Amino acid sequence: MLSNPQGDLQPNTEAFENTPLVKPTGFREYDARWLFPDEINLSGMQALGFGLGNVLFDLLGDGEQPRIVVGHDFRSYSQSIKIALTTGLMAAGVKVLDIGLALSPTAYFGQFHLNTPAVAMVTASHNENGWTGVKMGAARPLTFGPDEMSALRDMVLENKGVSREGGAYERVEGVAQAYKDDLTGRDNFKRKLKAVVACGNGTAGAFAPDVLRALGVEVVELHCELDHSFPHHNPNPEDMEMLHAMRDKVLETGADIGFAFDGDGDRCGVVDNEGEEIFADKMGVLVGRDLAKQYDGAVFVADVKSTGLFMTDPELQAAGATTQYWKTGHSYMKRHTHEIGALAGFEKSGHYFFNAPIGRGYDDGIVTAIAICDMLDRAEDKSMADLRRSLPVTYGSPTMSPYCDDLKKYEVVDRAIAHFEKLAADGGTLIGQNIRDLVTVNGVRITVEDGTWGLVRASSNKPGLVVVVESPTSEDNMRAIFAEIDTLLSSYEEVGEYDQKI
Repeated sequence: MLSNPQGDLQPNTEAFENTPLVKPTGFREYDARWLFPDEINLSGMQALGFGLGNVLFDLLGDGEQPRIVVGHDFRSYSQSIKIALTTGLMAAGVKVLDIGLALSPTAYFGQFHLNTPAVAMVTASHNENGWTGVKMGAARPLTFGPDEMSALRDMVLENKGVSREGGAYERVEGVAQAYKDDLTGRDNFKRKLKAVVACGNGTAGAFAPDVLRALGVEVVELHCELDHSFPHHNPNPEDMEMLHAMRDKVLETGADIGFAFDGDGDRCGVVDNEGEEIFADKMGVLVGRDLAKQYDGAVFVADVKSTGLFMTDPELQAAGATTQYWKTGHSYMKRHTHEIGALAGFEKSGHYFFNAPIGRGYDDGIVTAIAICDMLDRAEDKSMADLRRSLPVTYGSPTMSPYCDDLKKYEVVDRAIAHFEKLAADGGTLIGQNIRDLVTVNGVRITVEDGTWGLVRASSNKPGLVVVVESPTSEDNMRAIFAEIDTLLSSYEEVGEYDQKI
């Protein structure tokens, strides 16, 4: 058993060197994230590994020694954090298979390649330097959800784990290359494609250009040299700075498309040949159209932040495709897409989940790029911009996030849900229209008669709410429904300033 973790320690002190620091708020709904070393220190990461190892014994429960794949992203401190996590896992009696520098999907692939049930990927994803975290799972291709994270949180903070004999470490070489070989073990694209590949100097730079080039794509690299100082911008495909840099390079080189990958390679952003960004939910509709022509009765999952076109697009309807809206969050989406046997799941943030025969169910930005190239292959002479313009016009907002304390945000959302449920039950209106339906699987998504909708939910990874609005009829209606939602949220004293507003 390790020392009891503390939630608040001062660096450069004796206590900081001898005591695990683990801030409780780092345990999120489906993964863990902290500022390092202000919110977690190396001893704290060791305590996390010790707690995770004990949770694995409970979850796997087969009487055998658990085995786990571990990897780390390209940050100056990620390898040391992974080593600390590993020593904690070993103290709990777990056999650790270390695959070295990896993307999150490389670690998920490693679970299959090494026939190993569990995974722990040390990554801060797209977050700024200073952040760290761990994405974990014990049932491939799934990652932890709220139940597992609650069990882990209690195990770590209450120091309930027990030490066991038999913990072991093995460095496994070649998994990164096996991952690349797995993605390229297929026919090359028939169509000659030129793609800008933007990696923001993150880990994907060691993977994505090689894979796409091996499949016949003419790759124009943009910030693919690994540099953990991120000298240009964070590797975040929702970051306008990254997208604008990619847009400029696409226009400069005459590329057919631009792909942007986040820091751990599980998300993919797109700009078309005219330099226009295509948000991931709209790209999901295009990919869904393409897949629905290949697979009869295709079922898709979209997160609640995504466009209403999944329900109304004439081409998806004509192909017999159906879509369910589900909770935002890579773990929720991955699990639901897997459980209902959907062909694919699409999340507005850029996570895509492809089940067999396209993928293995986990989110992989490179698999997404390959699926989009396959779509362009089948589109023959149509450009990416042609496909974008074929979508019905909608007027949508970016993802907006007003501040709300982590300990208060869920209660605030519950009040918003109750408000709109009562409004609908009483026959009330929103923007002068009747409420057509409410989706409350993750916050509340309110849709009125003409298809205009708005969403309020709690952010899963920072202190804040999430607000998104869209209208298929007019920008005025899109702004009007935001105004009504904003008026409600502004009446709650717990809700602060927005990061951005329409």
